[in-house]
Amino acid sequence: MKEFKLPDVGEGLTEAEIVRWHVKAGDPVKVNQTIVEIETAKAVVELPCPFEGVVAALLAEEGETVDVGRPIIAVDDGSPAPVPPPPADAPAGRAALADDMVPAVPAVPAAPAVPAEAGRNGTAAGGGEKRQPVLVGYGVKPGAAKRRPRKQPPAAPGAERSAVPDRPAAGPAPQAAAPGAESGGVPGPASAATGPGAAAGRVAVLAKPPVRKLAKDLGIDLAALTGTGPQGSITREDVHAAAAAPVRPAARAGAADEERIPVKGVRKATAQAMVASAFTAPHVTEFLQVDMTGTMEAVGRLRALDDFAGVRVSPLLLVAKALLVAVRRHPMINSAWDEAAQEIVVKHRVNLGIAAATPRGLLVPNVKDAQSLSLPELAAALAELAETARAGRTRPEDMAGGTITITNVGVFGVDAGTPILNPGESAILALGQVRDMPWVVDGQIAVRKVCTLALSFDHRVVDGELGSLFLRDIGAMLEDPLRMLAWG
Repeated sequence: MKEFKLPDVGEGLTEAEIVRWHVKAGDPVKVNQTIVEIETAKAVVELPCPFEGVVAALLAEEGETVDVGRPIIAVDDGSPAPVPPPPADAPAGRAALADDMVPAVPAVPAAPAVPAEAGRNGTAAGGGEKRQPVLVGYGVKPGAAKRRPRKQPPAAPGAERSAVPDRPAAGPAPQAAAPGAESGGVPGPASAATGPGAAAGRVAVLAKPPVRKLAKDLGIDLAALTGTGPQGSITREDVHAAAAAPVRPAARAGAADEERIPVKGVRKATAQAMVASAFTAPHVTEFLQVDMTGTMEAVGRLRALDDFAGVRVSPLLLVAKALLVAVRRHPMINSAWDEAAQEIVVKHRVNLGIAAATPRGLLVPNVKDAQSLSLPELAAALAELAETARAGRTRPEDMAGGTITITNVGVFGVDAGTPILNPGESAILALGQVRDMPWVVDGQIAVRKVCTLALSFDHRVVDGELGSLFLRDIGAMLEDPLRMLAWG
């Protein structure tokens, strides 16, 4: 028996979400057969199986977030099953709840009457409470020392608590008390919850710390769930079932008026990166309105060429080409700030990032060595990049190593914005929508195709002059695409 642990499929990966299993228990598997899809902070990745055999068990569920190094599948390859070491803090006394199953509110379990012929899991009749069932993986050591007595809740004023008398092992079984009669034993859960001095409305919640964390991440109130695990403990399945329910249990007043969406995967990584970028690099954004009429005419002519057959040609293609030419004229814009070394690192390769909105969140894959591509090659690379991102097949390496980025907010009908830099980059260009606007041409008002460009840059690396010259050159090439030939 062998266990396959979640590997680090990216640099510094600490966890991933199980998206979809391709196998189930009992299925035969071969080496390098795809067994599961996981979603990391960067992409959805298919993992191959390193073993050959039969799937013994799936150790993680779909939708579960798993830490790197945790086993996710067990494969029976004919070798002996690994024997886990005994827990160092295993209890030496009678069966008790493990440390990771401590209830949120102490509750005294019921002590049902036992017959004179006591079983192996109970004491002799009259010898005390019945031994509690143990959790899987936590055994009871024979000949145990006595368990530390529980603290009893304070009695109500004026009420007397009867002590439990010591009885011989072979004594008569205790008789059930009549309704309303005073009990001389320790009260069970019902009496503890309803008797004098008990706190009203308090419910014991049994759940392991990972389950509690999962419930917190999903916005689930554990007190509102009914556990299906040992001794009524709440399991991951219970939490996932509550999260998948059409209407979640209201944890407090007004909860039905809101929805909580767990932040994980791509959205979590994007949020962390944007916060780090916004509060690390001093952003400056400049705007420029551009007459794109010449560019739109050039796009129409390119679509008719055989070189672009089967490839979608859009204004983004010429904007990308103009940016690459402008980077060649102003190489400092394609740089990064190295805080540790206190150096500016100028990149001679342009890995052009294109921000893409996908169902999984914002992805920024990049075209490697975009500066060396011809216009048809660049068009094909951009088309493949967009298609792969929409299909959720972007690989982690496709999003690593970007040097400068374009974000096209115009596709959403937006004129302009103030984009935030990708971490490790010094500039990002936002392309607004192209629309008809009145424009002065040769002293006369004319209707032209106008677009707003917005350039955000790191002011530690790019000063105002460099940023302005870079943005002006892009605008000039979009107004007259022939300049790309002259300057490129």
